[in-house]
Amino acid sequence: METPGLVHGEAAPFSTALRSLINNPQYSDVCFVVGQEQQEVFAHRCLLACRCNFFQRLLGAEASSGVPSPVVLSTVPAEAFLAVLEFLYTNSVKLQRHSVLEVLTAAVEYGLEELRELCLEFVMKVLDVELVCEALQVAVTFGLGPLQERCIAFIEAHSQEVLRTRGFLELSASALLPLLRSDKLCVDEAELVRAARSWARVGAAVLERPVAEVAAPVVRELRLALLAPAELSALEEQNRREPLIPVEQIVEAWKCHALRRGDTARGAPCRRRRGTLPREHHRFLELPFK
Repeated sequence: METPGLVHGEAAPFSTALRSLINNPQYSDVCFVVGQEQQEVFAHRCLLACRCNFFQRLLGAEASSGVPSPVVLSTVPAEAFLAVLEFLYTNSVKLQRHSVLEVLTAAVEYGLEELRELCLEFVMKVLDVELVCEALQVAVTFGLGPLQERCIAFIEAHSQEVLRTRGFLELSASALLPLLRSDKLCVDEAELVRAARSWARVGAAVLERPVAEVAAPVVRELRLALLAPAELSALEEQNRREPLIPVEQIVEAWKCHALRRGDTARGAPCRRRRGTLPREHHRFLELPFK
């Protein structure tokens, strides 16, 4: 119920007026230096403080400590920070595909739930092969369950294309694990093993650690028993030259071949994925794709 005597004016002119204040040095009383490019962005303390608890604490601490502006925010890119300001000033935001994940990250870090939901809705609309791995990484990092589920479902449906992207190679181990545990990946195990090796090589180069060490958290999820004997032999030989997979894991795969059955106690190592290509020995495995 509206308060008696309260008269509403047009919201659009007010929003337009506030939009004109975004990054406007005139009348501003705080300057941020944002991103690696160290771009100056101007704003108004009272508006930021009343709209966002993060800025209320940040600017309050900055003022009480006697530290003058500028306020340095080096982790958020300038474009994403300006989008945050646009939302704070106007309660609306124009999102772009190439920067929406950076805006989403800032929204989560600044506790802006409404902006976070707007970003999530936008990401799910524009999700594609090139964006999905980066979106999955953000979802895993910040515990965004619905986005993580949407990304995994997308990758399951477009597995081969996604495995060839740079984004896949840059996934963290914690983001890669749920993918390798999926039965619904539309990719054959031989290709998945190659993709895992490429991923580990990139991680090893970045972290300056051995390939096998980088791969250790995820390589157990590879289902080597699905490979034919000739493929397994070739993998074993490659593994001698460039260690990736623990020897005992390869031994377990050979055991499935020798016993001509899947290991019901282990389960997943012998279970087909949606994209698993048929091989002669698969008829002996006791755990079909579910």
